[in-house]
Amino acid sequence: MTAGPTSGSTFQLELGLGVPRLSIEPEWKAQPRLWGHSLHPMCSYLASFPAALTHAFIARYSRPGDVVLDPFSGRGTVPLQASAEGRIGVGNDLNPFAHLLTAAKVEAPRQAEARTRVTALRLGWASGAARWRELADAIQADPIGGGPEPVPAEVALAFHPRTFAQLLFLREALDLEVRVDRFLAAAIAGILHGKSPSYLSTLMPNTFSMAPRYVRDFAARTGFESPERDAFDGLDAKLTRLYRDPLPRSAGLALLGDARDAGARVGDALRVRRLPDRVRLVVTSPPYLRVVKYGYYNWLRTWFLGFDSHAIDASLDDAHRRAPYLEFMRAVLRDLRPAMTDDGIVVLVIGDVATDRGRPVTDGHDMAQRVWESAAAPEGFRLAGIAADDVHAHRKMTQLWGSEAGRATQVDRIVVLGATEAGRRRALSGARLPVDWAWPARLRAL
Repeated sequence: MTAGPTSGSTFQLELGLGVPRLSIEPEWKAQPRLWGHSLHPMCSYLASFPAALTHAFIARYSRPGDVVLDPFSGRGTVPLQASAEGRIGVGNDLNPFAHLLTAAKVEAPRQAEARTRVTALRLGWASGAARWRELADAIQADPIGGGPEPVPAEVALAFHPRTFAQLLFLREALDLEVRVDRFLAAAIAGILHGKSPSYLSTLMPNTFSMAPRYVRDFAARTGFESPERDAFDGLDAKLTRLYRDPLPRSAGLALLGDARDAGARVGDALRVRRLPDRVRLVVTSPPYLRVVKYGYYNWLRTWFLGFDSHAIDASLDDAHRRAPYLEFMRAVLRDLRPAMTDDGIVVLVIGDVATDRGRPVTDGHDMAQRVWESAAAPEGFRLAGIAADDVHAHRKMTQLWGSEAGRATQVDRIVVLGATEAGRRRALSGARLPVDWAWPARLRAL
């Protein structure tokens, strides 16, 4: 099996007999990097796909008012963009960090609420700044015993003492069960570390947290001292960027849980809110085989949010080989099918895996076709086709593995399924429909 472009800008997958190719213009590649709603770049997240790709399928395969679901929602790209385009965007994820990002976007507070809360937090900080500075100094001198609870040494050395004191205050003051506080916490997570003046620490890039041992060694070797950054000023600037677009016009929903029972839970949650309770479109990218540990590469953000990065990775169980992975995907699709409309469509972005942290992988090839044959077909789905999208190394988050940069997943394959024959036919007829790439997009019933 070989993959690659066939003619012009149309991309196709050369498949074996009986597996249809689906030709779709990859117009999302031509869009600006930050195409889509301004809430998308709230916080970076490994292995996320662009909002423009999401729009390409939302525009073709759903109408205003339809339910659009991502059972592996990550940072909430699909549900946010769906809600922004007049659909009911629903995201589900087992990772509490991903759930928080999704909920922050699809259940965002009005700008006035967020600004008012920031003002109250500034006042609270001002009234107790001396105490928080004293605590920060004690923790940075002794991360294990200097405070009420141990703090990873890498966290303590990442920030200027005053910035660290502000983060300790905010970490205690923000209640993640409260909508506006959750939104602010997610926004702060997005500015914790990066290389520009908009970030609170310059120790690491913004895309991921470097390995703790590397951070310790780098800081010791270079005598790293983070510049003083005011957390409230940084948050104010972040809110200005996030609220550039009006809030999504339609309802959104974020669920925390296993993708294998997401379909059933989505229906229940929608009925409680008196919304349509069947899904017309699923757009998702299931986790790739053994590529990303979402807790490990977000350990600084998870510390701030009060999550346990080790517990996240243990719960996500990313160490699957092909056979158990296909069993897992079959369980996901089995649960989704009865939750969908009769003409529902599922779009799966699935990556082949060539290497696992530098080691060749022998069972990570042809994953899209395997998912169709071993997971989707046995559950009654109908295949509209499979397309391939080459993934350039310089655009991939897997650059974080040094010499392996971008090699872990070199091609994404897009599997388009119908929940029934009616869904398959609708997927085929919509594949060549024109898509409006103006943003904000016009609401069109395609």
